[in-house]
Amino acid sequence: MVKKRTLLIIVAIIIAGFGVGIYLQDLKHRESTSAYWKANRHNMERLQNIQKFTKRMNGRNWRTMRDSIYQQMDTLVILRFRNEMDSLNEVRKISE
Repeated sequence: MVKKRTLLIIVAIIIAGFGVGIYLQDLKHRESTSAYWKANRHNMERLQNIQKFTKRMNGRNWRTMRDSIYQQMDTLVILRFRNEMDSLNEVRKISE
């Protein structure tokens, strides 16, 4: 009788542990998804600006428009790099 009761307690603890783990994982997933959509909206605006510049480009304004497009692309790369560095710094803080 005691073994059966102990086994049921252990199974209940394991199931509760899985439930808590799944809940915490879901919270982190929601947080990362929210951050992704926020960053994605910003990047989509920049991409749309690049597309507008490309459509308006002609022989007379080609050089100015090209420089503007490169500046927009540089900004996207810098933002991505900063995001990766922030992520790496967070991992380093956690591991210390």
